[in-house]
Amino acid sequence: MSMLERAEAAERAMSEELDRTIVKSVIYVSGDRDPRVPLTRPDNGKLVMMGQDPRLPRMPERPTLFDFFKYRFGPANHLMQSARLAQKNGVAEKLVLACLLHDIGIAGFIRGDHGYWAAQMLEPYVDEEVAWAIRYHQALRFFADESVGYAYPKMYVKLFGADYQPDPYIQRDYQYAREHKWYMSARLICINDLYAFDPTVQVQLEEFTDVVGRHFRQPKEGLGWDASPSAHMWRTIMMPTKYL
Repeated sequence: MSMLERAEAAERAMSEELDRTIVKSVIYVSGDRDPRVPLTRPDNGKLVMMGQDPRLPRMPERPTLFDFFKYRFGPANHLMQSARLAQKNGVAEKLVLACLLHDIGIAGFIRGDHGYWAAQMLEPYVDEEVAWAIRYHQALRFFADESVGYAYPKMYVKLFGADYQPDPYIQRDYQYAREHKWYMSARLICINDLYAFDPTVQVQLEEFTDVVGRHFRQPKEGLGWDASPSAHMWRTIMMPTKYL
């Protein structure tokens, strides 16, 4: 039995202990398996999952941004380090928020194109410049700007190889952002991101309560339950195994 087969067997055993059947969406398993092969729902007589997964911490009735950090996002010390560094560097407060949120796509949703995903998630709730900066940090981080102290990250050479070239759409968006009035807003995310990977530095989310309170429009219904164009993305993070 392969490692993947053992993992799937363990997961099936765990799922069988629930009173609801878990069926993963195609994107969760694509790559480990061919997405063209149908996913079959086990015929076990159980109903499918149509709400919050009991294997996860239950989200509050009206979730806030901080609730997602606490109950659904992965370790976020890097984001908080980045935001604190931005504060120390005298960055405008709304861009401190951008630093705090720039990688929430990775922390809670999808790694690939995470800047674009995060910007789309956040657009209804933050200043337009904040969403723009988060969107275009995705492209800018692949291009050095020594004039403002941003070198190409050595980590990228280790991760992608010395001869890696960004995809054409990334190069296109870099050129667009380079000439935009908010170029430095996105670049400041990259600058404060690059130097915020110190495992010995611990930051508390509550340090940013006032920043979030002033610059994040929390819906009264709770994130995911409002009618914004991106509410469904927050619901997906809240209920990642919901069948339909």
